[in-house]
Amino acid sequence: MTRLQTAFSKPHPAFVAFITAGDGDTAANLDALAAGGADVIELGMPFTDPMADGPAIQSANLRSLGAGTTTVDVLQIATDFRARHPDIPLILMGYANPMIRRGPEWFADAASKAGVDGVICVDIPPEEDQALGPALRAASIAPIRLATPTTDAARLPQVLEGSGGFLYYVSVAGITGKQQAATASIESAVAALKAATDLPVAVGFGVRTPEQAAAIAAVADGVVVGSALVELVGEYGLEAPAKLQELTTAMVSAIKEAKNSARA
Repeated sequence: MTRLQTAFSKPHPAFVAFITAGDGDTAANLDALAAGGADVIELGMPFTDPMADGPAIQSANLRSLGAGTTTVDVLQIATDFRARHPDIPLILMGYANPMIRRGPEWFADAASKAGVDGVICVDIPPEEDQALGPALRAASIAPIRLATPTTDAARLPQVLEGSGGFLYYVSVAGITGKQQAATASIESAVAALKAATDLPVAVGFGVRTPEQAAAIAAVADGVVVGSALVELVGEYGLEAPAKLQELTTAMVSAIKEAKNSARA
């Protein structure tokens, strides 16, 4: 089994945690997420125009770029993480320009050597898979696709074709941040997605509290949290790791309890 398959085969839904590379002490932040029990970690690649992200992650991108973080730096962070944490899946999430400007084969090869398990490229749609997908698959890296409330039954097969790892359901039509979809709409959307694919379905965008994570865990295979964690890095800087571990622990505990309650 791959690391991603193992993460999503646990008795509880996977907790997927996101932080931005180069924002604060990234190594310590990643270690804190791992210590808190994160099942999968998404590492954001800083970009000048993060169109899908709200103020918290936009600010993290600016802090990271202001510190001089490059794509090579991100890959080194991933390499070092893999040496410290051989079993936790690591996903790079970002935008096309940093991933393909040196050629998709270069990026896929470098990511594979760094121990990356999957890549989420926000602005390459399934219709343009050729831009990056073949190179990732050839390097045994999962191209993880996004589905949204506007992804209809006619387009979903194209979203799923060639995707791997898990399907990321963006529960709101908009940017990352504070808005959250109603649990009932998430439940019906996840049910429709699971009827169409064997991939695990993880839900993100707008998940900020353990209570929200628990509600999603009752219906999905995974829960993605980003902005709430990134805000802690922005607020606490080098003191953020303790706060990240605390919130991660609370999220994981709530997810496990939700699953146990569903079984009872």
